[in-house]
Amino acid sequence: MEADKRTRRRPIYKEVITMITMAQGNLKRCVAARLSPGENLLAGLEKVCETYGIQDGILLSAIGSLDGFTYLDPIADPNCKAGYRYGTPNHVDDPVSVMNLSGMICHDAEGKRLLHVHGVVADTKGRAWGGHVTEDNVVLLTVDVVIGELGDGIEMGRGYDPDLEVMIFAPKQV
Repeated sequence: MEADKRTRRRPIYKEVITMITMAQGNLKRCVAARLSPGENLLAGLEKVCETYGIQDGILLSAIGSLDGFTYLDPIADPNCKAGYRYGTPNHVDDPVSVMNLSGMICHDAEGKRLLHVHGVVADTKGRAWGGHVTEDNVVLLTVDVVIGELGDGIEMGRGYDPDLEVMIFAPKQV
């Protein structure tokens, strides 16, 4: 009964959109890196991808610590076609332990690399926080990351979807 109450509180989508976009490919190689204190998290991940020429990939593992955490979570918005959008940034001021980062290394139609990263962190009191990672995160002691580069068969596209009014993942079989 409680689950039914939670479901009813959610906004109803203005239009149901059903689509599954799929592609398959191979894992080409893994790249391991350590980001140092003071490094901007997303800029550091971008630097690793640039150094090794990774255009299509996934974050296989990422742990470490950050000097605070800034992230986005979805919020209900009846003015959006899908009924949701990302809200204003949330911020944890205390140092945090990175429990996990996951995400994709994609690119837009022009070939510009786009990182889409989500994370779960724990603050100094053990509380967990998580969501879409923003550009405002700085490494405290270390962030250790393993990136899987995808090989033949799959292209990791990302672009704006006018029906949902957000950027979406668009994998393509090549």
